[in-house]
Amino acid sequence: MTTRAPVPAPARPRDARATREAILLAATRLISVHGYNSTSLDDVLRESGVGKGNFYYHFKSKEELGYAMLDGIVTAFLERALEPCFSDPATPPLAQIRCFLDRALQAQRDRNCVGGCVMGNLAAELADVHEGFRARLAMVFDSWRQRLSAVLTEASRRGDVTQACRPESVASFVVASLEGAILLSKVTKDIGVMEQCVTELKGYLALYEVAP
Repeated sequence: MTTRAPVPAPARPRDARATREAILLAATRLISVHGYNSTSLDDVLRESGVGKGNFYYHFKSKEELGYAMLDGIVTAFLERALEPCFSDPATPPLAQIRCFLDRALQAQRDRNCVGGCVMGNLAAELADVHEGFRARLAMVFDSWRQRLSAVLTEASRRGDVTQACRPESVASFVVASLEGAILLSKVTKDIGVMEQCVTELKGYLALYEVAP
């Protein structure tokens, strides 16, 4: 009596959601390193292990994939950077902003100044050549600025800052300063650049703070 070799179980196919997530994860990883234009669709398929048929089931084009990837980056930014600091109304507004500055600094420490800000990288690469991405990225940075502005407005309402504090202007300055510091930290590979920026921003906010 001959015995048959056991037949290996077929690989369990990914469900639709897992396939879409695999594509987005691969695209985010590749584009974060190589940029949008230098990352081909074939690169994404090879990295994700997904065939073209499955890709086009989820995304009509590389552009649509890029938009979905940007949405995911923004969601992660809100969940990991903004919400942990700004979700507790019992925390004083300026303390919320300092918390956010510390988290931004720690994120660059954790990455050893590699990669920078994905949103900033995409803006530098695409804002002048792709109107769709430019408009979406402008909305992202504007929503970030508005969130900080709202916190500063609440600080003003509570009497935590002087009347000289103009929430929208201060928020714009903070966003621009952080983006610049992240870029310089990436170029120099020196976390000291980011540390100095955060220290200076905290000192800048303290100029408006009303002593308790």
